[in-house]
Amino acid sequence: MEQNKFIQIFITGGTFDKEYNFVTGQLYFKDSHLGEMLDRGRCSLEVDVKTLMMIDSLEMTDADRAMIIHQCKTCKTDKILITHGTDTMVQTAEAIIKAGVTEKTIVLTGAMIPYAFGNSSDGFFNLGSALAFAQSLPNGVYVVMNGRYFLWDKVRKNTKTGYFEEIN
Repeated sequence: MEQNKFIQIFITGGTFDKEYNFVTGQLYFKDSHLGEMLDRGRCSLEVDVKTLMMIDSLEMTDADRAMIIHQCKTCKTDKILITHGTDTMVQTAEAIIKAGVTEKTIVLTGAMIPYAFGNSSDGFFNLGSALAFAQSLPNGVYVVMNGRYFLWDKVRKNTKTGYFEEIN
């Protein structure tokens, strides 16, 4: 892959990649669905996919964020997509900015409903939107959810509506 001609995708877990245990009713991690999603969406972009972790974002530590930041700083492209849990997505975006990673376009996306739940999941739509925005937005850190992009410091998750919304 030619430098700057591909999108680096970092997987961190989150609802995006959760599975459902039909016996216990609990959500858990097994493998990422990203490869299947890219295949199913007939993605023709050059992407490099790397799994950094498979955790719920509420369990993400400063050390986990430091790993994400290091990967963003050292990867060979200026277009990065991070799949991430929605609960602390904005915190990770802020950490990336505070670490001085500003010369790249970094898009964080996730899902409110696991991809494994089929047609009720928003993950597939959010992934497609994030890939498009990663190619078209200028350098900066963004959250992409619900077909929209938001500047990292102008967004919040509305836990009552289940949507991300712009803030002033």
